[in-house]
Amino acid sequence: MAVTGISANRLELLSIADAVAREKSIDREIVIDAIEEAIQKGAKSRYGAHHDIRAKIDHKTGELTLTRHVTIVADDWQPEDELEEFNDSAMVRLRDAVKRDAEAEVGKEYVEVLPPFEFGRVQTQMARQVVTGKVREAERANQYEEFKDRVGEIVNGTVKRVEYGNTIVDLGRGEGIMRRDQSIPREVFNIGDRVRTYIYDVRPEAKGPQVMLSRAHPGFMAKLFAQEVPEVYDGVIEIRAAARDAGSRAKMAVLSNDSSIDPVGACVGMRGSRVQAVVAELQGEKIDIIPWVDDEPTFIVNALAPAEVAKVVLDEEADRVEVVVPDEQLSLAIGRRGQNVRLASQLTGWQIDIITESQDSERRQREFAERTTLFQEALDVDETIAQLLVTEGFATVEDLAFVEPYEIAEIEGFDEDTAEELQTRAREHLDRLAAELDAKRVALGVEDGVLEVPGVTAAIAVALGEGGVKTVEDLADLATDEIRGGYEVRGGERVKVAGVLESFNLSQEDAERLILQARVAAGWIDASELPQPEYVEEETFEGEFDGDFDGEGEDAPAADASDDGEAQAAAVNLDDQSRDM
Repeated sequence: MAVTGISANRLELLSIADAVAREKSIDREIVIDAIEEAIQKGAKSRYGAHHDIRAKIDHKTGELTLTRHVTIVADDWQPEDELEEFNDSAMVRLRDAVKRDAEAEVGKEYVEVLPPFEFGRVQTQMARQVVTGKVREAERANQYEEFKDRVGEIVNGTVKRVEYGNTIVDLGRGEGIMRRDQSIPREVFNIGDRVRTYIYDVRPEAKGPQVMLSRAHPGFMAKLFAQEVPEVYDGVIEIRAAARDAGSRAKMAVLSNDSSIDPVGACVGMRGSRVQAVVAELQGEKIDIIPWVDDEPTFIVNALAPAEVAKVVLDEEADRVEVVVPDEQLSLAIGRRGQNVRLASQLTGWQIDIITESQDSERRQREFAERTTLFQEALDVDETIAQLLVTEGFATVEDLAFVEPYEIAEIEGFDEDTAEELQTRAREHLDRLAAELDAKRVALGVEDGVLEVPGVTAAIAVALGEGGVKTVEDLADLATDEIRGGYEVRGGERVKVAGVLESFNLSQEDAERLILQARVAAGWIDASELPQPEYVEEETFEGEFDGDFDGEGEDAPAADASDDGEAQAAAVNLDDQSRDM
């Protein structure tokens, strides 16, 4: 659009504004304001940039008025920042104004109407740039407003271009970008192809809003099911979580709000018609649909289908779960390249470790033997008595020393005298160990105050002394990495650095709590600033589970799901989205 001059036909300005507003789908007022600013800048280049010149177009008649303004300021006026200075072309001090105007006062403006003028080449180019810039800004604002509330929707578009593996999609009133990692592997698009994508983010950036599209996002699969399954669209069935290995396999957890409707069967459809429609859109991706249950162990078992699970042991504090499977089910549970356990981990939000029944049995036998030997040596008893104690669930000498005597006396073959004698020996053993550790602590020079810090045992105090930590202040000054161990770069290589308490396997939270307690003891902080810990006991869930889920397993070596970085990704929670489907 070109602005030829302020002497142009007044209706011509309005028609130009209307045409641009229609073409760019923006507000007509924005275009008129942009033309006003363009004319204003052109006038300043003609009369001088230091003048306060304003342009005003009547939005109804198109009449243009160009005025120059001079404002009265106080005699002691000072600039608000260093870049500003007194402008004698746009300002006049009160003492000078009263010489010509008896009614002069601070803030009063003198307005002079300027005559029309023709735009030169420079003014025309400047006006074009101003209008173009303002229109582009308005387009970007409109595009952001158009898509910011559409995150989580499926949109149809046309492939506009492909750049370095990223696909630019024309969405009608804007463009979206689908990055290479958000497309389905081996899926190729050509310019002009129609494509369905999922909006997972809209980012306001300086170069314009970025509408981020995906065909690999779990939400894309969930929305496809909402389009194919009326019960999901109506909210009768909720898709609670989903995890995908795009182009290969996916898992989806569903819940029915109507007890008469089977959520898995409804999503599969008669003869698989519904699920096959989604599979076709996802380029043959295999989908496992499992029922959602609030009971975590059962849900984890369902997520590992089609593998059978013998036992599940939860560690809620560490968000880890150990799953025991029959030996012949190991490859099926892990899946090809760990795919099955990785998807189950993403779906449930738990880090899953899989071991076989034989491995579990070997570990239990080893632990049984170690505990038996411990009781034999500590209590000076024969193997039979030691094995009875381990069988009854006693794992350490401390367990035995401080339980109620009747718990020991109730063991078959034991009586109250036997219980009393065993507890006496256990306490004497602990006293000997404590005395040895305390002597070693004193020899290392660890002060008594360190032992008074909550969480510090005699064994920990000795380990601290061996690491050169001998005072409460020394302990308070440590970082968590110095306690637990960590890595640092030396000579360009990543080197493991041992922590003073690394052998105790303290968690990050325990290490932080120990340091904070030391800082309280040292008087550096107040005890009220300490976080309150939460202790959660392990839960064990045992049983056999069968299911009629379709799936396949490939031969794979035993693996720990936590070793795979992808297995630590959080499950995609679709509670809010499913209500809108």
